[in-house]
Amino acid sequence: MSDAHDRLRQYLAQRKEMGEQEFVLDSLSVDEALKVLAFGVTPPAGATPSAARSVDAPPPVRDSEKRRAAEALAGDGDWRKALASVDAGAPAKPAAPARSPEPAPSAPAPAASSEANTSEAPERVALDVGGGSTRSGREDLDTLQAVAAAIAACSACTLAATAINHVPGEGNPNAGFVIVGEAPGATEDELGRPFVGKSGDLLTKIIDAIGFRREDVFICNVLKHRPPGNRNPSPSEIVACRPFLLRQLELLRPRVILALGTFAAQTLLESDSPIGKLRGIEHRYHGIPLVATYHPAALLRNPNWKRPAWEDVQLARRIFDRA
Repeated sequence: MSDAHDRLRQYLAQRKEMGEQEFVLDSLSVDEALKVLAFGVTPPAGATPSAARSVDAPPPVRDSEKRRAAEALAGDGDWRKALASVDAGAPAKPAAPARSPEPAPSAPAPAASSEANTSEAPERVALDVGGGSTRSGREDLDTLQAVAAAIAACSACTLAATAINHVPGEGNPNAGFVIVGEAPGATEDELGRPFVGKSGDLLTKIIDAIGFRREDVFICNVLKHRPPGNRNPSPSEIVACRPFLLRQLELLRPRVILALGTFAAQTLLESDSPIGKLRGIEHRYHGIPLVATYHPAALLRNPNWKRPAWEDVQLARRIFDRA
């Protein structure tokens, strides 16, 4: 009995973190309530809803597509169990967007001839901010490789002195879908690449499940060097790295940004709201649509969050398709 109580407490705490204030079990059968306690699944149709956000009902998908989505959510677990969290109304997998033949490397080459866009510098753009505009202040950096080189040489904060590698980001220089995380971890620091290891594997599966390949999108972090011990970034470190992130977005001109994790979402949106309240809706970051969701590492620790995260990435994909 104590085990059931522990599961209930854990589940309610997770629902509260997601921003919900009420949770009603009265209309559930005993079997359905036990399923909620055991697996944290969404109550079946007809149960009294909580304060969770509604999602547009999408068209049905083929079994093979449901399986791919379930595999993405399951990570190293059993995709058959994860399939229970993918409803029959998941949207059909859309066609992948046009891809650039060469993804931008995570580490810049010193020779100018190795840059992906040497023939023509990208247009310098301003990002909208509440009807106005802003600039990164780094308009001298005309390519993503130039931004990466500047990050490697940056000494505006102390992180570069303790990190093994800078991690500017990687992906398609013409990507319309940009993913922003918090900061590099230990493996990312060692390899100089964002989102590698177990959480990176899960992110790659999620990207695939919404109709992209990893090389179709651009992936980066708020911070470009690893904070010691994976601690939270300090305000001064965010200020030091912000021009680089903003310049990357100026050059990429994405259709949508997917912010992964509480810290990335709160930093980009300048909010102190919990991720449970920030997720599930469309925000704006300097005029660019932004969707916030749970970090892949959090999904590995809390499988109950995989279903709402799946809804969030579907929302980001719909915004991308209509842009």
